[in-house]
Amino acid sequence: MGIFERYLSVWVALCIVAGVALGNLIPVFFATVAKLEVAHVNLIVAVLIWVMIYPMMVQIDFGAIVDIGKKPKGLALTLIVNWLIKPFSMAFLGWLFFRVLFADLVDPESAGEYIAGMILLGVAPCTAMVFVWSQLTKGDANYTLVQVSVNDIIMVFAFAPITAFLLGVSDIQVPWETLLLSVALYVVFPLLAGILTRRKLEKGSDSHSVQSFLNHIKPWSIIGLLGTVVLLFGFQAETILQQPQTILLIAIPLLIQTYGIFALAYLAAKRLHLPHNIAAPACMIGTSNFFELAVAVAISLFGLHSGAALATVVGVLVEVPVMLSLVYFANRTSHWFPVD
Repeated sequence: MGIFERYLSVWVALCIVAGVALGNLIPVFFATVAKLEVAHVNLIVAVLIWVMIYPMMVQIDFGAIVDIGKKPKGLALTLIVNWLIKPFSMAFLGWLFFRVLFADLVDPESAGEYIAGMILLGVAPCTAMVFVWSQLTKGDANYTLVQVSVNDIIMVFAFAPITAFLLGVSDIQVPWETLLLSVALYVVFPLLAGILTRRKLEKGSDSHSVQSFLNHIKPWSIIGLLGTVVLLFGFQAETILQQPQTILLIAIPLLIQTYGIFALAYLAAKRLHLPHNIAAPACMIGTSNFFELAVAVAISLFGLHSGAALATVVGVLVEVPVMLSLVYFANRTSHWFPVD
């Protein structure tokens, strides 16, 4: 691992602090950036997210899908958790906390937006950071690649309809045009760009051309991630400082969802007798979120300063330390599973 992966929580924490500080020191700058929109899509955020996502898509080898029949239990566990459980449990927790338990603490409109942000997190399974979590748990890299590749294919077709369904169930109006544009902009186009780039590189005479290219563009992905975090927390700086209780209210169901989904998947993996190098990454994929996509779609659908955008930003705040704690737990309990 490089220094970025090794100290990921430190860099993200520093960018969060920098974003909040800058958002309060130079609010005019962030207000100006917020106005740079086309069709409800913020151009600066879109560029940063593309810079972040594109290298992730290049590293996905869809040729690995030919191995889909090998060790199907781990893949089945990931897909069931990601698409049949996680989106719906997140929507239920959002409704439970913001329509029932916290109903007296937030106004109905804000509650609806917080639920929407949580739903977007729940419907976006992790694509990029999974490779970090897999490496930290000594996971099978090739099998993780198969899981991510299959997930991305499903996400192209399932993200919009599941999101629309759950937003509709939560009595939130679904702007279909913006939703479909967001899926195309942040999933389909980067995925196609990644596929075409990888195919072109693989046609070259150098067998290491793909890895060499990834090594060169990886710093840009890091810049995109950290820049996005600074901007997002800068946009929400005033809310974060003036309403810290709101951050806590959003974080509670997100924490319950994350630890709950991991516990469910981990116990299922143990019952299925999966080897640890398959079980740990499978559970990490089901637990972690593609927060880059969730943030981008929340901004497109509801606006930079919306409750939905804030909820996805809190997702970023919660995810890194929580996932690192789960990595520690998975490594400490590796003896629960057979060795592959």
